Amino acid sequence: MLKVIEVLAESGKSWEDAAQNAVKQAAETLEGVKSIYIQNFEATIDDEGAIEKYRINAKISFVLKR
Repeated sequence: MLKVIEVLAESGKSWEDAAQNAVKQAAETLEGVKSIYIQNFEATIDDEGAIEKYRINAKISFVLKR
């Protein structure tokens, strides 16, 4: 049986890095992390018009122990 949690993550590098951060942090407290489904992509822009932070809203699934 799998459980799904919703997480928000960000990175100053890329959306891919934000996703990796989400998985890495989830794996620190959860066992059996199996997948990530990214729902939304968002970015904040600095005063010069460049992307400052990449953000994702994602669902992470992991195996429930019996």
